[in-house]
Amino acid sequence: MAWILKPSATQTFPRREEPYLTAEMRRELDEVYLPRFPRKQAATIPALHLVQDAYRCVPYQACEEIAAFLGLSPSEVFDTASFYDEFTVEEQGRYLIMLCQSISCELMGQPELQEKIAAKLGIEPFETTPDGKFTLRPCECLGSCGSGPCALVNHDLHEDITMENFDRVLDALP
Repeated sequence: MAWILKPSATQTFPRREEPYLTAEMRRELDEVYLPRFPRKQAATIPALHLVQDAYRCVPYQACEEIAAFLGLSPSEVFDTASFYDEFTVEEQGRYLIMLCQSISCELMGQPELQEKIAAKLGIEPFETTPDGKFTLRPCECLGSCGSGPCALVNHDLHEDITMENFDRVLDALP
């Protein structure tokens, strides 16, 4: 069997002149987050959140910038970003719908709900609507097992979801 190798060592990524990790983000990390932690490395997730919230993704260049700021290797930051469901290197819609697919939510009807949401939006899971408004992403446990199925729409948790009450949530978004 032949091994299929990825071109990791020679792969290039799009770059831009303007940094993703802005001066304002650096200031917030310095003043708000770094004082809370014994080591700079512990601010990796808050830094990723700042970038993801601003750009709807964490581009590879941003991982390099975060790594330089925190004194880490880019691979450490990228490993963290790629480990957690809430981060993505691909741009997502203005509203990220993270639908819990844990066993509790699955037993409470998550698969059928996901099908209905996908049909309503005209996309499949992990896709973004053509207008760039919504991205649907199944995710692991959101920690609300007693009130499933549940979903995050950006940072807002919605529990005991039915298609009817979730329609109202989606329709209320600008």
